[in-house]
Amino acid sequence: MSQKPESLKDKETKNFSEFSQLADFSLMNSLKADPHSTKNGNDHRPRPVYSGHYVPVTPTPIPEPKYIAHSKTLFDELGLSSDLTKDKKFCSFFSGDIEVSEYPMRPFGWATGYALSIYGTEYTQQCPFGTGDGYGDGRAISVFEGLFNEKRMEMQLKGGGPTPYCRGADGRAVLRSSVREFLAQEFMHALGIPTSRSLILYVSGTEIVRRPWYSKGSKYYEPDIMLDNHAAITTRVAPSFLRVGQIELFARRVRSNSHNEAFNELKLIVQHLIDRNYKEEIDPSKSFAEKIIKLAYLYRERLISLVSNWMRVGYCQGNFNSDNCAAGGYTLDYGPFGFCELFDPRFQPWTGGGEHFSFFNQPFAAEINFKMFCLSLKPLLLENKKDIEKLEQIKNDFSKVMNKKIQLMWARKLGLEKYEETLTHELFNLMFTSKADFTIFFRKLSNIPENISSLKKSFYVPLTDELEQKWNIWLKKWQDFIKKEIDIKEISKSMRQVNPKFTWREWMIVSAYEDAEEGNYSKIKELQTILSNPYEEQSLETEQKYDRLKPNQFFNYGGISHYSCSS
Repeated sequence: MSQKPESLKDKETKNFSEFSQLADFSLMNSLKADPHSTKNGNDHRPRPVYSGHYVPVTPTPIPEPKYIAHSKTLFDELGLSSDLTKDKKFCSFFSGDIEVSEYPMRPFGWATGYALSIYGTEYTQQCPFGTGDGYGDGRAISVFEGLFNEKRMEMQLKGGGPTPYCRGADGRAVLRSSVREFLAQEFMHALGIPTSRSLILYVSGTEIVRRPWYSKGSKYYEPDIMLDNHAAITTRVAPSFLRVGQIELFARRVRSNSHNEAFNELKLIVQHLIDRNYKEEIDPSKSFAEKIIKLAYLYRERLISLVSNWMRVGYCQGNFNSDNCAAGGYTLDYGPFGFCELFDPRFQPWTGGGEHFSFFNQPFAAEINFKMFCLSLKPLLLENKKDIEKLEQIKNDFSKVMNKKIQLMWARKLGLEKYEETLTHELFNLMFTSKADFTIFFRKLSNIPENISSLKKSFYVPLTDELEQKWNIWLKKWQDFIKKEIDIKEISKSMRQVNPKFTWREWMIVSAYEDAEEGNYSKIKELQTILSNPYEEQSLETEQKYDRLKPNQFFNYGGISHYSCSS
């Protein structure tokens, strides 16, 4: 008689000793450490790293760590009991004290180097040595890799102290940026968009770090004061943290013939990328060249889907360099990001960004990152003309495939079977002229209104008679297309599934992290709840509080409408 399977509750990991048994370090087992690194991870000063895939490094724990929040959703997915948040060793470990590690865990973490390309231009000056050998994980330290319900995940401390790539900085993250990243990752997951995830968030009770930021009510474009902030550590989780810039780094070393192992190191990290992120889709029996071609094709599909979904929900990456572009095809870095409120195709929340990384330009930025990815794979094809032609074709078709995906996305937001170019561009012009809120407008449109009256609450200024007339003409055209479809109620339902009710509004997040600085975490937990169900209708009280236009005083407000990298 066969035994009944254990319930999911019985399989929950309930203490730190059980958690440690999940460890399985594929990166450190299959890739090469920097030959000049230390064995114990005591490697915290800036220095050039000329070879190897990672540097063993120990995080620097924050003193007097205080628990703020964890993602119950992610805990459940990983089979972790929420009781772990009360486990002293678990708390110590994820606030940077790796000395509590138990076998088979490692007594050190690891940091990785990567290259930087901005819109296809290779940069080295961000590296303090001017060579590109000192650019990488400056304050992000991976501390755990393991199998959770047979799914491999890596856990990385953001703000875990300096690494050899810290470029002279302290390696810390402030509470403000940690709260933003913690909430944003889980919100993006709730929107159904591939992303790194948030595990748990701690703040130091005593360590204070100074950062440039904005004074209250500041209208300055750049920060105008130095602000004391509590240091914090958030743990982000992903199948891997491999970036396009990482693959680029090793390809550059091959091109420059920087050392004898350069080609082998590039081959190893690309194979590791396949193993970590594409194992189920790439046949291991194929030749390495065939795997490369398949990898390029699969990554193109993932990246295109990702960016079209970003635009669907109004997300702008802000700083979409190759080093912020995950090679696994999900949202990776939540630094200078934002969500479009007042509709503007040129929306860009980051003062250091520019129009090339603005809201509607993200498909072009993605295409250039993909080209750098393909350029980095090219040396592995050993000048085989047929294989190189296949890779070039995949690269050259990016724009065509992206355009189709973007058009399909706009069609779905409008409840249409196929993309209608004139109708869509007329809509963009009207939304821009009428100062529409991106999220509120599309959600109200999902109710299939007969006229403009029920859309008026989505505009930041009253409509003129002329604009009202133009809107009613557009709505009539749109309804003529809609009425060709099968069932109006079903169309409305499908539109609500792609047009969220609730979105990220920076002015709401600010009060959450400001309260957290004073030790009050209630708004963080409230936002966790609201943002975990962005497509669902919620209570009237919630709607009145969170589903509303940005107040006038927050326009052109430093730290809300625009911000420097919020470190």
